[in-house]
Amino acid sequence: SLARALPGQGRELRAPRKMAVESRVTQEEIKKEPEKPIDREKTCPLLLRVFTTNNGRHHRMDEFSRGNVPSSELQIYTWMDATLKELTSLVKEVYPEARKKGTHFNFAIVFTELKRPGYRVKEIGSTMSGRKGTDDSMTLQSQKFQIGDYLDIAITPPNRAPPPSGRMRPY
Repeated sequence: SLARALPGQGRELRAPRKMAVESRVTQEEIKKEPEKPIDREKTCPLLLRVFTTNNGRHHRMDEFSRGNVPSSELQIYTWMDATLKELTSLVKEVYPEARKKGTHFNFAIVFTELKRPGYRVKEIGSTMSGRKGTDDSMTLQSQKFQIGDYLDIAITPPNRAPPPSGRMRPY
């Protein structure tokens, strides 16, 4: 997680009591409807099951069918107010090659619908190593992530352009 000092919080700096590092999302960073702030000290984290590719494309939905999941699973304990930038930094801790400046991360939620069998994918945003972006402060909560959904992250190395974002993929 990322730690950030927020101006005007009226807190004085003291020696840390324990080594819990957390990130805070300021109200200005929250788009759309304001979210209730989550107290990470008091709120139990959720298990986020993340699947990554390094070819710039998301997993095919049939890779999630019949109880199977892709083999590239990364399990992250986090909260609903986790931002895409925060999740990017956690992925980079695990995959050093993704730390290269210009590496592109495209995020999608993989979910099931009660009405229709099988999995659906919804692209929600992207981040880039070493560069600020408009989706950095987007939270899971703001994208209607539900506990139990998966996160699929298509990672594109800096020397290759990511595939065009859009709904034209043949799933």
